[in-house]
Amino acid sequence: MEINKPYKNEVIISWTELQRDAKFISNALLTKGPWKGIIAITKGGLIPAALIARELDIKLIDTVCISSYSGTTDGANQLQKELEVIKMVEGDGDGYLLIDDLVDTGATAKFIREKLPKAFFCTLYAKPEGKSLVDLYVKDFLQEEWIFFPWDIEYQFSIPIHHRNK
Repeated sequence: MEINKPYKNEVIISWTELQRDAKFISNALLTKGPWKGIIAITKGGLIPAALIARELDIKLIDTVCISSYSGTTDGANQLQKELEVIKMVEGDGDGYLLIDDLVDTGATAKFIREKLPKAFFCTLYAKPEGKSLVDLYVKDFLQEEWIFFPWDIEYQFSIPIHHRNK
C-alpha cells in the first residue's frame, strides 16, 4: 500500500544559502527600522532571528512558541495539526520584527497576525498559501515542496558512483 504524501519534492537549504538569505533580508530591513527587538517563532525562526539580530545589532529577542506539526517522525511525513500555543508575548507587536524560517499554509502566520497585528512579519521563505500574510520574504517555493533546513539534515560521506556497484 502506497502512502499518499502531501509533498512531491524535497528541497535542501544549506547553511551558506540560509546565511546569504538572512543577510539579504537584513539589508532590506535596515532602512525600515529602528526596531525595538525581534520576536522569533519557535522553533524554525530561532536561527534566522539570531542571524538577523547580528546583522541589525538587535539585542532584544523574545519568542512566540507555537506547535503546528505532529507525527511520529520529522520531515516530510509530518502532518499539520491544530495550533498549540505554548508561549505568547504581550502587546500588539508595534516596533518589533516577527521572524520565522518559512510560511507554509499560513495557519501559524494568520494566528500570529491576529495577535501581533503591528509587528513587521518576515520569513526567509514562503509558499503560495501563506505568502500574503508576511510583509517580507526572500524566496518562493511551491506548496508541494518540503523544505529541509540545515538543522534538519546530517552531512555524511557519499560513496563515489564507480564504487557503488562492485
